[in-house]
Amino acid sequence: MKFTYIGGPTALLQLGGLGFLTDPTFDPAGEYRTKEYTLRKLAGPAIGADSLGRIDAVLLSHDQHIDNLDHSGRTVLPRAGKVLTTRAGAERLGSNAMGLGPWERVDLPAPDGRVVRVTGTPARHGPHNGDRGPVTGFVLSAVSESSQGAIYVSGDTVWYEGVAEVSRRFDIRIAVLFMGAASVPEVGPAHLTFTAAEAIEAARAFSSALIVPLHYEGWGHYTESRQRIEQVFKDAGMDRRLRLMQAGIATELAVDEFRSP
Repeated sequence: MKFTYIGGPTALLQLGGLGFLTDPTFDPAGEYRTKEYTLRKLAGPAIGADSLGRIDAVLLSHDQHIDNLDHSGRTVLPRAGKVLTTRAGAERLGSNAMGLGPWERVDLPAPDGRVVRVTGTPARHGPHNGDRGPVTGFVLSAVSESSQGAIYVSGDTVWYEGVAEVSRRFDIRIAVLFMGAASVPEVGPAHLTFTAAEAIEAARAFSSALIVPLHYEGWGHYTESRQRIEQVFKDAGMDRRLRLMQAGIATELAVDEFRSP
């Protein structure tokens, strides 16, 4: 897989000749107001939407929050082959959007002759009594008797039983976790995405996976920095499992790059 970190929750994943774009956010830095709150974007994208190339599917964890789908990001959606998201989001977006419930799946033929299966996974955007969802995560896997390993894209979620179930159903080798412990005081004190400590729990569950953080910098409502993530993984003795990407640089990641002893 070739992985290009763009900023915030946005990355381009190229696998088997297919292009997958996570939560498109391409607006410039500035303040973005909603009826409930104002979010501050601190940095624009590392690459522009016009530089993306072919997008076969957008992996949209949810459409209702501007830090996951902003104004410029919405202009990217019609260019994609499919927009995979929640059922509620697909109803709102229409057109090429397709809703996936937990464990529902769609198969996408790749130019190299393989087939990439996208499976929707459970996600909970905050505490049990303060979920800001609905949200979905995704697992990408090859449809082949000889294939081994899969890629997990968490979307906006905290660590909970639904994420643990993903680890029991799939042999995850790359786990792209939405971190930063996002918190918006106007909607409550709880964190709405993985804390670094929760990412350690996920790393233990996905014991053969490389951990690739997203959604931890570029917005003012992230409460845990890159340095915090690095320190927590170092303290847990898992720093070799962590891969923090450089924005705008396409990086090759092997699905079997990390295997536990």
